Amino acid sequence: MSSHSPRLTLPVGTRDHARGPADAPVTLVEYGDYECPHCGMAHGVVQAVREKLGDRLRFIYRNFPLNTSHPHAMHAAEAAEAAGAQGKFWEMHDKLFENQQALEDADLMRYAQEVGLDTGRFTQDMQSHAFADHVQEDFRSGMRSGVNGTPTFFVNGQRYNGGAQLEPLLDALERMA
Repeated sequence: MSSHSPRLTLPVGTRDHARGPADAPVTLVEYGDYECPHCGMAHGVVQAVREKLGDRLRFIYRNFPLNTSHPHAMHAAEAAEAAGAQGKFWEMHDKLFENQQALEDADLMRYAQEVGLDTGRFTQDMQSHAFADHVQEDFRSGMRSGVNGTPTFFVNGQRYNGGAQLEPLLDALERMA
């Protein structure tokens, strides 16, 4: 990663969903889209990296729905955020990536039930687009950080330009850990 790489413009903070300790030596931020097949593959890679690095890694996921090519991406992102409001962001996040071919509203409602959400509250949040602003804020921060496709990763604030395959990503992260 050179010093000329784009940097993360919105620092990681309390608005973010994080897996791993806040004081981990490495923070990996992904800008992703739940309907993007490349993000689906990267999801498995990130899980493997998290297993290998353990407490040395904090993982942050930010929404970057590419609405023009992925018509369900925005609603899926809102569903993840609505689940997050009930303390189940990661359960919904994983469920969405495991079921990328089924992201219609009825599917999202089924996943809400499966992860144990209050479905009345979930339905209300989805119908009112309660988390659309949060998703748009993620998207805008990605644009300002030079994100133009998904998945895009940042390691300790610097854009990672390698592939989303296990070996190169793990090597880059281990150098920082």
